[in-house]
Amino acid sequence: MIDAPHFIGGRWVAGSGATFSSIDPSTGQTIWSGNAADAATVDTAVVAAQKAASGWAALDVAAREKHLGNFAALLGKYTDRLAEAISRDVGKPRWEATQEVQIMVMKLDHTIRAFRERSAGYTAANAGVRYRPLGVIAVLGPFNFPGHLPNGHIMPALLAGNPVIFKPSDKAPLVAQETVRIWEESGLPAGVLNLLQGGVETATVLASHPGVNGLFFTGSSRAGLALSKVFAGTPERLLALEMGGNNALVVDAPSDLVAAALLTVQSAFQSAGQRCNCARRLLVTRRTDPKFLDHLFEISRSLNIGTPEMTPEPFCGPLISAEAVEAFLRAQNDLKRLGGRVLLGGSALKPGTGFVSPAIFDVTGVEGLPDEETFGPLLTVRFVEDLDEAIREANATRYGLAAGLISDDPAGCERFRREARAGVINCNLPLNAASSAVPFGGLGLSGNFRPSAYFAIDSCVYPVATLDADRAVLPGQLPAGVNLPA
Repeated sequence: MIDAPHFIGGRWVAGSGATFSSIDPSTGQTIWSGNAADAATVDTAVVAAQKAASGWAALDVAAREKHLGNFAALLGKYTDRLAEAISRDVGKPRWEATQEVQIMVMKLDHTIRAFRERSAGYTAANAGVRYRPLGVIAVLGPFNFPGHLPNGHIMPALLAGNPVIFKPSDKAPLVAQETVRIWEESGLPAGVLNLLQGGVETATVLASHPGVNGLFFTGSSRAGLALSKVFAGTPERLLALEMGGNNALVVDAPSDLVAAALLTVQSAFQSAGQRCNCARRLLVTRRTDPKFLDHLFEISRSLNIGTPEMTPEPFCGPLISAEAVEAFLRAQNDLKRLGGRVLLGGSALKPGTGFVSPAIFDVTGVEGLPDEETFGPLLTVRFVEDLDEAIREANATRYGLAAGLISDDPAGCERFRREARAGVINCNLPLNAASSAVPFGGLGLSGNFRPSAYFAIDSCVYPVATLDADRAVLPGQLPAGVNLPA
């Protein structure tokens, strides 16, 4: 039991809310337990952040950069420690957890460059633009990238001069605790970064607090829609949503069938399918060699799925929880009921854990498929006539996060980039590949046009227009109807 799970105003403090725990999905064992932040604790964190706001915003940008640099350097020092926490909290193989920490380190340079290029301000004649921080920023983090994705919001928010209240996923409290301890060691001033542990109730109280000037969310569309309702009627508060996707990957007659099959496996099953930009729908044109599917099945069946410390290293680890396994199995049963044909059946591999094998279903001609995101290694296949039909099918979703094409035709790739309705469009690379040097986000149920990654800084500031003169002088011609004193 963690006695002081929350970090507020530079101190670790006790919680008074309900007790919750983190379960290692690889073993089913409890690895963290503590009391959630209740309304009083949330209010204390908001007040602490408000007290720190003016001093932090008044710091020279170079000074704030130095604080972020200290944190990045310590991340490099403690890579193994944080990677172990990621593996224990969410079950990621050690190689993937280590990679996540390394991406967190790399975020520093991207954040500084984005701030300088997008928020530096400018002047033209006597007019200009200056950017100001929003104020207190709440960051609600997900479990699938418990270090990288919250960090992608925290770093820009801090650099722009905002104090932050971080509420991580209740499935990854250990990672958040270790990350904030590193921030604490970096010398960040008290109240500039605060940590609140808890679940939906804590998140709702934080999102509803009038002292929160902006909220950055990464998670499910269902939760994002609920937050939209909380923020309705408060235009003075900013909400940036990064949600899920029912993403389509199109395969159109590639020459290297094995490479195409591997790209598909990576797109659909990396991180056990627990990436918001994983491929959920595979659209295969009729002119694609049927041997492509043979290679896809062969690679999928051979995937090494195991615990973080396993050797040789596994391709992926478990789903986040036993409940996630049940949802994965229900989704397969629903596809069967609707007429989907099993090409590769997924199953639970070890009771009491999150381990499952991947599943592939042929849904060609099946009507009434739910336009929903199944967060797991479940891929549907639909055969289409040509790229025209593939693009129509790819766009037939309420989501709009990611879309991809595997093809040797440059003109086809250019057309796909032009016509696919998504915020992230990849050609001949894994669909779930992303770069912090460009924006990341979507439309529809995938987001509200406030992308993260390189563009996250845009949500951390607001522009102020200025018109200036050296001193007040009389104009050459008086305004109509004005008489000056004698």
